[in-house]
Amino acid sequence: MVIFGAVVVSAQEGGGAGLTIGFSQVGSESAWRTSFTQAVIAEAEARGINLLFSDGQQRQENQIAALRSFIAQGVDAIILAPVVETGWDEVLQEAADNQIPVVIVDRNVTADESLYITRVSSDFVHEGRLAAAWLVQATAGQCDIVELQGTVGSSAALDRQQGFNEVIALFPNMQIVQSQSGDFTRTNGKEVMESFLNAVDPSTICAVWSHNDDMLIGAIEAMKEAGIDPGQDILTISVDAIPDIFQAMVDGDANATVELSPNMGGPAFDAIVSYLAGEELPRWIPVAGGIYFPDTAAEELAARSGS
Repeated sequence: MVIFGAVVVSAQEGGGAGLTIGFSQVGSESAWRTSFTQAVIAEAEARGINLLFSDGQQRQENQIAALRSFIAQGVDAIILAPVVETGWDEVLQEAADNQIPVVIVDRNVTADESLYITRVSSDFVHEGRLAAAWLVQATAGQCDIVELQGTVGSSAALDRQQGFNEVIALFPNMQIVQSQSGDFTRTNGKEVMESFLNAVDPSTICAVWSHNDDMLIGAIEAMKEAGIDPGQDILTISVDAIPDIFQAMVDGDANATVELSPNMGGPAFDAIVSYLAGEELPRWIPVAGGIYFPDTAAEELAARSGS
């Protein structure tokens, strides 16, 4: 069944059964984003929640239109994974005026905190710090780095960059020599890496720091086509922990990935149920992840790909 372009998912059991919740997703720009969407839909099915899903196709105007559609339909709550941080105040105020609680998931917003009930997310700053700490150790604090940034204006890109830069600033022989957005996609990651290899002598590049795995996988392809051995000639570190990056580790092309858990649906639904029951919520509900290396890549690949 389709209502105003939103897919309705229904199920039988679980906390929140019978609720109708609108979920505005950024898009499907990466394998991680697709896994995140699938995890939320599966969690809704398990709980008996009627989920109205809208793919924003990485455009804020699409997401704002989806939120207004959810409001017009009188949903019980809204989950928003925002493409960028700014520009949400007006539509969030409309939800508040209609007494519809909103949970922000994954990326953040700069709107008045009173306009949403909580945020469920990873700690992006910590992810950046963790990536940088590994690279410092791997290079003894001496490294010229090229950076593949995520979507401009997104909290994931801003915060990961902040955390990474905080750490390398402590080491005078570590510096970012090229930095450009690849918009979290493989195609753009490859194109940006090609431009880096043309702008800088590849032999001087110590490592690629990518804000997500998909861009790094594109960059790995670019390096191979240029006759560079990724993971050896140039170290790699990224964020997400999708199955394909573990395959790249098995193949010797990637060195490390920081996990961004896609399992945010459960905590988001729990928050909505608690709020509707009159309970007070923390302003932020963190979702934890670790860092992974080639020594466990084959095991992780098997577990995450279901093989």
